[in-house]
Amino acid sequence: MTSRVRPRPCPRPCPRPRAELPLQLGLDPAGAQPLHAQVREALRSAILVGRLAPGARLPASRVLAADLGCARGTVLLALEQLAAEGYLAARPGSGTRVAATLPDDLTARPQPPEAARAPAPVLSRRGARLAAGAAETGAEGPGLAAPDAFALGRPALDVFPYETWAKLLAAEWREAAAAQPEPLGDPRLRRAVAAYLAAGRGVPCSAEAVIVTASIRQSLRLLAELLLDPGETAFVEEPGFPGLAQALREAGLGVMPVPMGDKGFCAARARRLAPEARLAVVTPAQHYPLGTVMSLENRLALLAWAEAAGGWIIEDDFDGAYRYAGRPAAPLAALDRGGRVLYVGSFSKVLLPALQLSYLVLPPSLIEPVQRALRRTGVAASALGQGALARFIAEGHFAGHLRRTRKLYAARQAALVEAAGRHLADILTIPPLDGGLHLVARPRPGLAAPFDDIRAVEACARAGLTVAALSPYFANPAAAEPGLLLGYAAVPERAIGPALRRLAEVLRGPP
Repeated sequence: MTSRVRPRPCPRPCPRPRAELPLQLGLDPAGAQPLHAQVREALRSAILVGRLAPGARLPASRVLAADLGCARGTVLLALEQLAAEGYLAARPGSGTRVAATLPDDLTARPQPPEAARAPAPVLSRRGARLAAGAAETGAEGPGLAAPDAFALGRPALDVFPYETWAKLLAAEWREAAAAQPEPLGDPRLRRAVAAYLAAGRGVPCSAEAVIVTASIRQSLRLLAELLLDPGETAFVEEPGFPGLAQALREAGLGVMPVPMGDKGFCAARARRLAPEARLAVVTPAQHYPLGTVMSLENRLALLAWAEAAGGWIIEDDFDGAYRYAGRPAAPLAALDRGGRVLYVGSFSKVLLPALQLSYLVLPPSLIEPVQRALRRTGVAASALGQGALARFIAEGHFAGHLRRTRKLYAARQAALVEAAGRHLADILTIPPLDGGLHLVARPRPGLAAPFDDIRAVEACARAGLTVAALSPYFANPAAAEPGLLLGYAAVPERAIGPALRRLAEVLRGPP
């Protein structure tokens, strides 16, 4: 007779599975950062150093909020941002887990001693250019002289209505986490965007014409692949954001930079450079990076070119909502009578960078074929946040935020110009612009030595200042102009003067 072995009791309580263990994340309610930002950074750090391994399941939001002693909405907002950035993945029935492949995978993790002693890898020429490009956006150095001074593309997070956003996000969380991404975007968000564009930007469109995407670059590549065949040519602005040209090349297109004039993109000049081109990507409201506004004459000429050539215009209205002086010019999409303009915009630069939601508006003739193509490819933006953003717009919070930040950014730009006159007048000229989120600083004529904007950016980074060089925005190095791009939207007024004083010290160098 076989004897039965009785289980031995554990001498001490057995540990719970790792996913249920409370996460030791310290929060400072009195800190400068909002609590949701502290939660996000603490979780991100835990993921990058390996405390939370890929695939690890996080505690439920209620449990995590109880462990941290904060509101559940605070935790939900942090989780949503991390999911949008690719650090977390939420699947129905399996909760929220660390993504299997991380955005910073292997780059920010501690390396073993052997790897630390290994020689640095030699990059390809393309890799070296990409690495050098990191200085263009400004890598944060130790001891920032001011919050986000003077990073590009960062909105004023200090005035974002986090509590309202957290409530909307909490209300939508369960539904969004269980929903399958819709290739065209959440219908509620598409309706809200159409209503906002008609009232706020003068762009009449239907909800059916709106497509939600993850980024403007994704929108651009998608449209390039749908409208042109490999080998065809597209116009871009010179100077211009390199990421747009790169997206076109990834779609197999040739790129023709068109030098900018004082009235913006000129269709006649573009035709002379590439008569065969059938696509133009432009920023008429505020050229990036110079801030030039395309004249009405040039707008009408560009529309006439598109109709005559059977071509298309992609209007990138990335920050057209921010106009501080004068009457805003009508978008190309509002003037278009031939159905040749495709309008794209983004919420990341006006709300939250981590939101990663953009949109495009199709002319009537493209609605059905583009929708059919998207449904077949299955490419879709993350569903997380779309429902909350739809309510944020429909309930008037978005319009209110734009009104508040227009006044705020106008004041911050004025403070930047005034402080530049006090601290940098002998080195740089920084004229005001009628809109946008950054200013262009150019070297004064007659400086003792040529102004090297790349080295200036590197020196600023070491001093904790995040600035961008102008010269890399030129595709033709021979035509490149030196200068610095100073973003001011995320810098409080009280911090602008000290930051510019520090910038002046860096540019003058040791006494």
